Amino acid sequence: MDIAAQYADVYTDFQGLSGLRAESGKNDPATLRRVAGQFEALFIQMMLKSMRDASLGEGLMDSEHVKTYQSMFDQQIALDLSKRSSLGLADMMVRQLSPKGSAQDEEEIIVGPPAAPVPPLVMPAARPQPGEIGDTERLGGEPVQDWRPDTPESFVKQLWPHAQRAADELGTVPELLIAQAALETGWGQHMIRGQDGRNSLNLFGIKADADWQGARALTETVEFRDGLMRRERAPFRAYDSLAGSFSDYVSFLRANPRYQQALDQADDAPAFARALSEAGYATDPDYHGKIEQIMDSSRLRDAVSGAREDQSNAMG
Repeated sequence: MDIAAQYADVYTDFQGLSGLRAESGKNDPATLRRVAGQFEALFIQMMLKSMRDASLGEGLMDSEHVKTYQSMFDQQIALDLSKRSSLGLADMMVRQLSPKGSAQDEEEIIVGPPAAPVPPLVMPAARPQPGEIGDTERLGGEPVQDWRPDTPESFVKQLWPHAQRAADELGTVPELLIAQAALETGWGQHMIRGQDGRNSLNLFGIKADADWQGARALTETVEFRDGLMRRERAPFRAYDSLAGSFSDYVSFLRANPRYQQALDQADDAPAFARALSEAGYATDPDYHGKIEQIMDSSRLRDAVSGAREDQSNAMG
């Protein structure tokens, strides 16, 4: 049977996947391309799952049965998208795994000109202190080496004091800043990291332009260009504390005239989020809608309620 016929077109086609697995041991460029495509499909599936987890959409049709069929749909969509080389991850794998000179005709996966060299992400060492997020980490304005909240509740609890201070400065509500940070980082599970793996602590996805004098984290990101998702390599700002990320977010908005309209209506959280999106804060056309969806979710409301209660108990 032709190996092309064995390539799974449906995610439940286990016979096709088994045939591909049997051929994977051969040093065959065509087979490598198909295996790389399967890996890209798995990556896209994980990305779709993370997006759904971050959106926290709730409705009358939500149920475990709906989630099951939704998962099946995502797996099939991931397989279809991978065949169209939508992300280019398969191309990158083929170039890396093929013998030198065998993949010269592969197209470049980075959109735009090569990124200028940037200094490596360097975080100051932190003194050990037992806590919820690890013995080598510190909260507040103290330097941290990493940050990995294990639940949305922990995410909100640890960011809440910083969100309150930043929201007071901007004239908005802290829930909005928490929701935006949750969208940008997947509730802290997908933080921007430098090439050395260090956490940038960049909660708001702010890129490092030519005027930024601080540490940077060079990484690949997904942007929407001309209605399509594209992978780009870009430098992002890096901070040595969670408080530093919030403080720079406030300064960033105030220093950019294009966000003045958003600041003028900061007391209206949905309008503020919409104005940020319209001013070009993110390339995602539904950026503000996703922020509003997280703000309206019961998970965020419950987490904020718990953070307020903990704060009240601590004060007295």
